[in-house]
Amino acid sequence: MPYVADLHIHSRFARACSRDLNIPNLSKWAKYKGIDLVGTGDCLHPIWQIELKKDLKEKGDGTYEFDGTKFIFTTEVACIYSENGRVYRIHIIILLPSLDSVQKLSEALTKKGINLASDGRPIMGMSSKNLCGLVFGVEPKALIIPAHIWTPWFSLYGANSGYNKIADCFGEFTGQIYAVETGLSSEPAMNWRIGDLDNKSIVSFSDLHSLPRMGREVTIFGGGITFKGLCEALKGQNIIGTIEFFPEEGKYHYSGHRNCNIVYGPEELKEKGNPSTSSGQWICPVCKRPLTIGVMQRVEELATREIKDLRLTVEGGITKSDAFPDRPGFRMLVQLEEIIAEAFSTGVASQKVKNEYIKLVTTVDPELKLLTKTSLDLIAMASGDRVAEGIGRVRDGKLKIEPGYDNTYGVVKIWDGEEEKKAGEEQISLF
Repeated sequence: MPYVADLHIHSRFARACSRDLNIPNLSKWAKYKGIDLVGTGDCLHPIWQIELKKDLKEKGDGTYEFDGTKFIFTTEVACIYSENGRVYRIHIIILLPSLDSVQKLSEALTKKGINLASDGRPIMGMSSKNLCGLVFGVEPKALIIPAHIWTPWFSLYGANSGYNKIADCFGEFTGQIYAVETGLSSEPAMNWRIGDLDNKSIVSFSDLHSLPRMGREVTIFGGGITFKGLCEALKGQNIIGTIEFFPEEGKYHYSGHRNCNIVYGPEELKEKGNPSTSSGQWICPVCKRPLTIGVMQRVEELATREIKDLRLTVEGGITKSDAFPDRPGFRMLVQLEEIIAEAFSTGVASQKVKNEYIKLVTTVDPELKLLTKTSLDLIAMASGDRVAEGIGRVRDGKLKIEPGYDNTYGVVKIWDGEEEKKAGEEQISLF
């Protein structure tokens, strides 16, 4: 049976993460979202390990359970190291099949001098290859997935800190890297353009730092909800599909310089950018400092095929490739709280939005079903026509998006100003 998984999350022991991130709350929000399998996140942190051991019940198949929600042990680590005269910063997700393997890996890393208590996302002063050797040496069944592979600063293909080929990063372990994570600023079609990834599963997870962000990206797997089943699904590309953040909303989709209000898509960068012949970097025309190169530009640099070569089709909101029919389709969504907030013309963190959200996901359907399948008439009955219309517009892709750049999230608008003005005039004309 297909199941929905979000396997890149964090606990309250990771920097810049909510204090509410504990197992009971993660389980509750998984139910709100409609997620079947959740990563524990930060499983190498010693205090979090104690809580995981206390809260989770072992199922004997590599999964653990709390109040009906299944978990597997996961962590994100940061490999920061020098190689061939250059500094690399690669974030990696590690998935482990048991508490015993978590403890053994913790012991092995501690003996290497790694401080696992300083941050839920610990820094490894070792190369990606050396990390793989250590992890697979401790636990041969472990899974390793490069995280958010396009972000400029901390990723496999990062413009400022990564590689041009996956084999350059993982060397002899490349064959044991079965999947890569898209990250918020890219979607699967962008990754299908990269020949280097043709034999890798493309997965998406939320990288949540707070509870409402759970499920903003998820992967729907085929097979059983076991660690072995997950491994086989990744290795055999047995993926039903993914649900994606609109990549334009990601913080690094376009190139630019936030302080100077400079933002360029790939074509604009060619026209207006100012490449430095001495450094090979693109320079901000205002302050003359290097621009932060966005994900779209980096994809263009490494792509082995054009977007037209994919022959993309969209049916029922799901995007697929006729050129690569075995690749699973994907759907792009806006989170329910954001839709409610815009429908109510209020902030996403307001109590009014929170109350409406909880009402919908507890009395109608979980969020992911509300956003994709639930009857709009039923949603209108529960929350009014405006919320139902907003969900319908998201399903149809009727949005206006200002792309994110240089650590600034993009802005998604479901209704633009002209539509709002027209709607207001129509209301006035009724009186």
